Amino acid sequence: MASVKVRGLNKRFGQTHVLRGVSVDVPDGSFAVLVGPSGCGKSTLLRLLAGLEEADDGTIALDDRDVTRLEPRDRDIAMVFQSYALYPHLTVRENLAFGLKLRKTPPAEIEARVKEASEMLGLGPLLERHPRALSGGQRQRVAMGRAIVRRAQLFLFDEPLSNLDAALRAQVRVDIRKLHDRLGATSVYVTHDQVEAMTLADEIFVLNKGVVEQSGPPLEVFARPRTQFVASFLGSPAMNFVDARLERRGDRWVAAQGDLAIDIDAADFPGALSSGRRVTVGVRPHEVDLAPRDGGTPFEVAIVEALGAESYAHGTVAGAPFVARLDPAARVGKGDTVRVALRQVHLFDADSGLSLREA
Repeated sequence: MASVKVRGLNKRFGQTHVLRGVSVDVPDGSFAVLVGPSGCGKSTLLRLLAGLEEADDGTIALDDRDVTRLEPRDRDIAMVFQSYALYPHLTVRENLAFGLKLRKTPPAEIEARVKEASEMLGLGPLLERHPRALSGGQRQRVAMGRAIVRRAQLFLFDEPLSNLDAALRAQVRVDIRKLHDRLGATSVYVTHDQVEAMTLADEIFVLNKGVVEQSGPPLEVFARPRTQFVASFLGSPAMNFVDARLERRGDRWVAAQGDLAIDIDAADFPGALSSGRRVTVGVRPHEVDLAPRDGGTPFEVAIVEALGAESYAHGTVAGAPFVARLDPAARVGKGDTVRVALRQVHLFDADSGLSLREA
């Protein structure tokens, strides 16, 4: 397998600057996920790695071999597409073998590789079927099998689960991660689904408007987002945000807006707190608890989603949309005004969007 090293990558399409000096490191054998909203540049970056697009500036290296200007066939990569890209007139066996035949691989080796991939993915009973006779999940497994038989240095996945229903996505997601671990592969995976990113990745790269805003192990990025964008993108339901100003009240700091006053632990933001500074307070729904009547923050509840083991209350805090994950036993209902305690608070500069933890 191969390590991936991208340095200063720029890509424009006409007047649109899609990638802006992107640098990425993926260690040998790692599973990296490029995640971000539509139009952030993640699929363009994947296509540049594959050689399907040419970079305007910057370099791409696989195991320290510069492949920036090489043709796709010379990069030793395998790609799994969103649309499966199977040949409809060929059987599953023939689809798996097609690329190997083009490379003039000996027939015995083709047979061995097809058998290995089909056993790995449970495709044995399907080898003589055509794609039209397969389900979406089976087609995606064939697409993965075609990549496996290549035994490439690098596996690239371009939103491979987006055409599957929710239950099937969850299953195939597990299959992909198991496959990666079994092969000891180096994989780069593109998705806009933050659940896929969090559950699959060894390391995630959060892209926004053509730049990598943050990278690192998923739980680390989730717990310590460097920007308000990263905080808003990772997590479901998304982080709540309330605009406020910092105030010093005696020996404590608060983020205040009108009658609202949210206590801030100064130890979490050393050197970053100053009176009058405009901030955005962030709190995740699972970090919200019900508070006594004389404490906490007022929360006006508009609707409650009862999901069995947990409930999500949707409403407003200080006029801003707010979601809290609550125990169903709390019996909070539509139209209630309750008080909530915020267990962990994030602060972002109102102008730059940068976390005050990084100040």
